[in-house]
Amino acid sequence: MITDDSVGLQVRLQQAAPIRLDAGFHCAPGELIVLVGPSGSGKSTILRCIAGLSTAKKGLVRFNDTSWLDTDLGVHLPPQKRSVGMVFQHYALFPHLSALDNITVTLSEATKSQREQHARELLDLVNLQGLESRRPSELSGGQQQRVALARSLARDPDVLLLDEPFSAVDQVTRRKLQRELARLRQKLEMPIILVTHDLDEACMLADRMCVLHRGESLQTDSPESMMSHPDSDLVARLVGLTNLFSGEVMEHRSEAQVTLLRWGNYSLECRYRPEIQPGDTVNWIVPTQHVILHRRERPSRGERENPVKGVIRDYVVLGGDVSITMFVDDNPDLPLTLSLSSHVAQRNFLAIGEHISVSLLADGIHIMPEAQ
Repeated sequence: MITDDSVGLQVRLQQAAPIRLDAGFHCAPGELIVLVGPSGSGKSTILRCIAGLSTAKKGLVRFNDTSWLDTDLGVHLPPQKRSVGMVFQHYALFPHLSALDNITVTLSEATKSQREQHARELLDLVNLQGLESRRPSELSGGQQQRVALARSLARDPDVLLLDEPFSAVDQVTRRKLQRELARLRQKLEMPIILVTHDLDEACMLADRMCVLHRGESLQTDSPESMMSHPDSDLVARLVGLTNLFSGEVMEHRSEAQVTLLRWGNYSLECRYRPEIQPGDTVNWIVPTQHVILHRRERPSRGERENPVKGVIRDYVVLGGDVSITMFVDDNPDLPLTLSLSSHVAQRNFLAIGEHISVSLLADGIHIMPEAQ
């Protein structure tokens, strides 16, 4: 993947109204960035600004060395002058045309046979061979979405924009389309921007996620980094992380490369963060996969690492897994969540009201300076 910021799509948008925007990111050729955030955070507005369907009061949209929008220089190319393919939540197919004709109608600078050949190649690309003559009403929702995607690629765009493309189909079809997009993007050397409300979908498909809140881009990072190293407690909440707490930095131990954090009655060893001053109040998270149950019948050395005790107050079976919330020291203000396989939970006789001990792995504890 190309990492040069001058190559690919650069976006920087700012305005106070009618929808507040203070967002920016770079998407390299072949990279897929997912915009996530609550309703009203500006995700679809950003796509429309990239495509030229909306205009920000101040901003820059550039592909490689060509500016599509530069308010400082008075540049504002109309949508037809921007090489963008866009797939909307509702497919906007022509109901009276076949799947093939829905694609060929977008092609003008070629002979009829060339247009038809290109359209057939695109339908093959999205696995719709043999369905060329069917109209939208004769296609399933997932098939219609594939036609819409093929049509968006018909003019060989430089950038592909996907606005909640899978939200109108059932869950089984959605999973199939996600796999299709993951397969297809390996063949597309263009920046791809996807808007979704589905965090699982974002983590599954994204090279990087851009978290938005009230029009502002708070953090752009890989899904793995976002879920383990959010920049702030707000980002942690927006990406659905549990085990978000407040604590106080006690001291730094350079020889052991650990930072000590006071949390309730506990002193926790964390990753070394010498830039934070002792005495500072901080926010911190520990992902559920770094909360390790102490097995009753076979203790391990790992149980010495930040051991805490509590009482199970919530026990939810989710397929083959169990989500457990314990109140640390039976304090309802300190709810700690862990996830286990069902057989581990059963083997340890876990149930609501049971007392358990867990370890919080130091490498998994991420400290964030408290918001000012």
